Amino acid sequence: MRNSDVEIVNLTPHPVVIQKVTGEKIEIPPSGIVARVKEERIKVGEINGIPIYAMKYGEVENLPEPRKGVVYIVSSVVLPYTKGRTDVFAPDTGRAIRDEKGNIVAVCGLIRREEWCSHKKEIRGEKWQE
Repeated sequence: MRNSDVEIVNLTPHPVVIQKVTGEKIEIPPSGIVARVKEERIKVGEINGIPIYAMKYGEVENLPEPRKGVVYIVSSVVLPYTKGRTDVFAPDTGRAIRDEKGNIVAVCGLIRREEWCSHKKEIRGEKWQE
């Protein structure tokens, strides 16, 4: 999706619906590429016959190199592992709009890593202002 000369690429396996401040909803379709974090499960025990695993996370897979004028949406699991990337965001599911069954129907914005929130940073050639 392109908006104000910024292309938004969805690297999740499902559409991301965002409700703008105007109330208008936009849908960003999946790009067909899914960013994931490599993970390794290590069995550490059992509780009442239920296996318990420790998770070890590694590198992010399928995250394209930065491109001027492009930002990427990844899952909230992937976002913490994108250190140094000012062009990567996740849906703000903490303030999601849900249906009567509790399913997310839209989010009200995107989130980014905290390291980029304390001051002005450049996002692929454009200034991002708090």
